[in-house]
Amino acid sequence: MANQEEARQAAGFQGSVAVSVTDRAVRWGVCEIVLHGGPAGGNPFTEVALQAEFTLEERSILALGFYDGEGVYRIRFMPDREGRWTFRTSSNEPALHGIEGDFECTAAGGNHGPVRVRNTFHFAYEDGTAYLPIGTTCYAWTHQGDELEEQTLATLKASSFNKIRMCVFPKSYSYNTNEPVYYPYEGSLEKGWDYSRFNPAFFRHLEERIADLGELGIEADLILFHPYDRWGFADMGKEADDRYLRYIVARLSAYRHIWWSLANEYDFMRTKTLADWERFAHIVTSYDPYGHLISNHNGLAFYDFNQPWVTHCSIQRVDAYKTSENTDEWRQRWNKPVVIDECAYEGNVEHGWGNITGEEMVRRFWEGAVRGGYVGHGETYLHPEDKIWWAKGGQLYGTSPERIAFLRCVLEEGPAGGLNPLPSEWDLPRAGIEDEYYLYYFGFNRPSFRQFTMNPDVRYKVELLDTWNMTVERLAGSYQGTFRIDLPGRTYMAVRMTRLPGDKDLEDE
Repeated sequence: MANQEEARQAAGFQGSVAVSVTDRAVRWGVCEIVLHGGPAGGNPFTEVALQAEFTLEERSILALGFYDGEGVYRIRFMPDREGRWTFRTSSNEPALHGIEGDFECTAAGGNHGPVRVRNTFHFAYEDGTAYLPIGTTCYAWTHQGDELEEQTLATLKASSFNKIRMCVFPKSYSYNTNEPVYYPYEGSLEKGWDYSRFNPAFFRHLEERIADLGELGIEADLILFHPYDRWGFADMGKEADDRYLRYIVARLSAYRHIWWSLANEYDFMRTKTLADWERFAHIVTSYDPYGHLISNHNGLAFYDFNQPWVTHCSIQRVDAYKTSENTDEWRQRWNKPVVIDECAYEGNVEHGWGNITGEEMVRRFWEGAVRGGYVGHGETYLHPEDKIWWAKGGQLYGTSPERIAFLRCVLEEGPAGGLNPLPSEWDLPRAGIEDEYYLYYFGFNRPSFRQFTMNPDVRYKVELLDTWNMTVERLAGSYQGTFRIDLPGRTYMAVRMTRLPGDKDLEDE
């Protein structure tokens, strides 16, 4: 009997359960405990509670477990420090309780950790590396089948986008009427859904696609609820809503590149109250031990971004013409990063939110940037098979993505702490650091020259940026005091001024 028990332990059994644990995980990677042979009868989704406490020296973190079907339970953990972590499970099911083990957390190996707020209005990865959210929207891309989803990933890989807004639940709306490949619950539309029994295949597929995004260095801004629904998932009731949130946080919070968006257009979900949204926020933040970024996206009425759990302002335009121009006002109002996730979409659909030009999309990106915010992209060009990027993914056809990539390069070359607005004349916004760096944007104005009055004790290198043609022209010589800059009389121009060091003249550099 002793030899038999030793053999069981060597095979990973503790009691009646076979245990497998990630032996090594990189910092901010995922350590997974898999428990095979747990209870599968009754309803494990509602009847079995499981969690584990992970400990490294004085640091201790509690992570929720979840049922993954067929007698398999999982606990995922994101270690934030190198060293040998230990763990111990606790459960109301004796077979899952008191299981102990350890794993080694090694160096990050190239990843920078989860994104955090930095310098009040900006972002950085946890290791301090700056992060500039250059986002796009692709609501239902994970519900389209492997061929189109793989095409979406290939398009993202070739783009400059490093964040994507995406829904958990399938979406029912214009140009998005197909049935998803998987459903989140057992049951059917015809016979009804059992909201107490999740469909693990749905969530496995979702997390596989989220892992794919992580391989590309793209943050997944995950929309937990939305109103565009014909299946009933937008109106499941309090108990089912809360159970779903606990389950999705248990499955996904260990992925470092997750952001939580409580809803897309929360105020269009008429059956949910402000008290519901606050309860949802409490559930997510309570059960997410890693403090991922979190917000709530508006339709018409802004959420109260002053709420302490809100990390950043997730905004949809509320005016047909003026949105990005409000960025500095919103920064002052909420004292948090402003992310205009939806400023309208480049495209030609019949809806007013989906038929702006590429030029206007790029202009809105720049207007937001020089006011210290971050604007998001989306594309809605008509397609014979309704393969529209904003809904289903696939390919991009617009003219704005490469120009947005140019802006990203400009921002990455700018101040390391982020671009902040500076006092400016009424017709020419500017951002930067006083006496060190200035970025002016002319937008749809097209002057033939501009006179600047700067600190007479500072000399500048001056560059003309054509934000549409994506060119940078370095002007000869150096500039200081009051001077005139000749401009080409074209729209979408910018001027960048960078302080020159010491008394060294530009030609001698």
